[in-house]
Amino acid sequence: MPAARFFVAGRVQGVFFRASTRTEALRLRLAGYANNLADGCVEVYAEGDVAAIEALALWLRRGPPLARVSEVRREAAEAEGRDGFVTG
Repeated sequence: MPAARFFVAGRVQGVFFRASTRTEALRLRLAGYANNLADGCVEVYAEGDVAAIEALALWLRRGPPLARVSEVRREAAEAEGRDGFVTG
């Protein structure tokens, strides 16, 4: 199963970024998680359909209305066999 990990920088904490990412990922039928990192970034792991991961990647560049995304870094990831999408 395809998977990817993203690190999203900018004004992405305290603006409902994780919750909005969860909503978008569930809409796209992706599994994974979104976590705040100590450096102010949000880490997003997603697994599922390739087209859905690409759609999420595009969405992460905008994020929710209050977010101001300055950078999205993407890394290849091994599928973990997750079920559902959670925030931490």
